[in-house]
Amino acid sequence: MEVFDYLRTLLQFTIGLITILNPIAAAAIMVSLLTPPVSKRELVSISKKTTLTILTASLLSTFLGDLIFKLFDINIHSIKVIGGIILLLFSINMIKGKIFEASHTPEEHEEAKEKDDISIIPLGIPILFGPGTFTTLVIFKTSTHNWIDLFILITAIFISSVVVFLVFKNAVLLDKFLGITGVKITTRIMGLIVGAIASQFIVSGVKSLWDMY
Repeated sequence: MEVFDYLRTLLQFTIGLITILNPIAAAAIMVSLLTPPVSKRELVSISKKTTLTILTASLLSTFLGDLIFKLFDINIHSIKVIGGIILLLFSINMIKGKIFEASHTPEEHEEAKEKDDISIIPLGIPILFGPGTFTTLVIFKTSTHNWIDLFILITAIFISSVVVFLVFKNAVLLDKFLGITGVKITTRIMGLIVGAIASQFIVSGVKSLWDMY
């Protein structure tokens, strides 16, 4: 029975991370920032750097994120509430199909066009790894109770990173296959999942704060 519980937790963590990362929408943004024709070698290079960026940022957030809040004596339940609100705002933009607004600002998009290497900024941060991802990881970390749970979360981070790499590596093909309409539909579906996760965070946080006071 415990094995199924661990698998369910892994699935929840992985789906949650992949959804908030939204690699398909990020891949569409990447294609729009690159000057055609885009070579396979260029795609692989960008994919590796971007994946390494979010993997490093995710691991650092997992191990150090909650320490920052503890330093300021911020209650974890308060983090759940504000984190849920942040994710809810993200989900609303995603449901509306506003890909850029859900990932980064138009100003950042225009600035990125002038940069030679877009792998780390803005693709890695803040398009893929933004406040929503950071908040989700911190809350996931606080829900771990032992080293097995922590190992499951780290595994979910690695799986999510691999998914990002594969999507980015095949970004041009996905862009042609899905088109802007397909990307927006996928983003809207992911927005619903993010909204559901956000609601759980908010309700759980408010309930715990209510019980405390």
